[in-house]
Amino acid sequence: MAGGLHVHSEIGELRRVMLHRPAGELLNLSPDTLGPLLFDDIPFLRVAQEEHDAFAGMLRQEGVEVVYLEDLVAEALDAHPEARRAFCERWLDESGVDGAGVRSAVSELLDSLPTSRALVDKCVEGVRADELDLTPSTHASLADLMALSAGRMGELVIDPIPNVYFTRDTFSVIGQGVSHNRMWSATRRRESIFGDFLFAYHPDYAGTPSWYSSDQPYHIEGGDILVLSAECVGIGISERTQAAGIDALAKRLLWAEPDSGVRRVLAFSLPHKRSFMHLDTVFTQADVDIFTVHPAILGMLTVFELTRGARVGEVSIRQLDQTLDAILARALGLDGVRLIKCGGDDAIAAAREQWNDGSNTLAVRPGTVMVYQRNVVTNDILCREGLNLLEVPSAELSRGRGGPHCMSMAFWREDL
Repeated sequence: MAGGLHVHSEIGELRRVMLHRPAGELLNLSPDTLGPLLFDDIPFLRVAQEEHDAFAGMLRQEGVEVVYLEDLVAEALDAHPEARRAFCERWLDESGVDGAGVRSAVSELLDSLPTSRALVDKCVEGVRADELDLTPSTHASLADLMALSAGRMGELVIDPIPNVYFTRDTFSVIGQGVSHNRMWSATRRRESIFGDFLFAYHPDYAGTPSWYSSDQPYHIEGGDILVLSAECVGIGISERTQAAGIDALAKRLLWAEPDSGVRRVLAFSLPHKRSFMHLDTVFTQADVDIFTVHPAILGMLTVFELTRGARVGEVSIRQLDQTLDAILARALGLDGVRLIKCGGDDAIAAAREQWNDGSNTLAVRPGTVMVYQRNVVTNDILCREGLNLLEVPSAELSRGRGGPHCMSMAFWREDL
């Protein structure tokens, strides 16, 4: 198995997965920047890396090839002479750098980095003012003078991108193609640069069919996309994914050339709040007929079905009135499915463990799922239901508000 993408389910045998190992970007978090950078706390980097390495090691032990976003983007930049300069220019454009002198100094810093991998790491990590050569002779504007003042205080000139270890969100593999997602928040929007350059220039992935582009006006994030089968995709209408974005993605999937294979898109309307951030924070598939689910959404979801209309390019939409389990069973062509509640019937445990991604499982194969170790109530229930659990240490990784499913982007799964 060389390059390419192949994902027709959430549970087929996982063969290749993309991760990002947390690094210096977490060291550039501070109490004052937590809100804008979408964190609730500051993870202890050394422990977060140890936990992430354990996560990757467990995947490898299960026969999964682990590739890293930072390596793939660096390989893409090395593959084409013009790619590195174009990457830097776009990253500078989207980083909100004020002042010609500051931009020039940041550009010089990027040019001085010896390898493309070092460049990618720095772009994720962010730039402090005291890393730049900002001398009085370069001050061409008030913005430059303010940057010099910030440099004396060790402040950031360009924010880090700390959420990038949730590789599920930036782009989404659907079938043999990819949705280049437009992220909801300004702080995450720069993440799209990595996927765009990976699929434009990497020798193994250039030419991959595109189902959505990051320059679309509507937000879509990958945590809201579940590939239920080769013919059916579920997408959450959430705080971070707009209905208009789903309209555009669904139309492309249903009528794509080359054919995506998708014949039905299910849109699940979620409460627009942080604790229900994405569809995969409230349910994920663990086995052929088993889903983990946050009990608070049962009875709350409005579900719409989007299919091909009568004319080319037309999309028909209808609201589904069945229960969630009936809708999922029909989507999978089954007589029924089991919904295993995060936290069981304990409302406090359910709320606590869903906050720590108890419903966010990553299937390695049908019935074998990766879960956060800390969700002991939910994990005990899943075990008693017959699932094989691979428990990921999670004291620090969980502070970023994302579980094993969030931290992974499947590139290849065997068909069921």
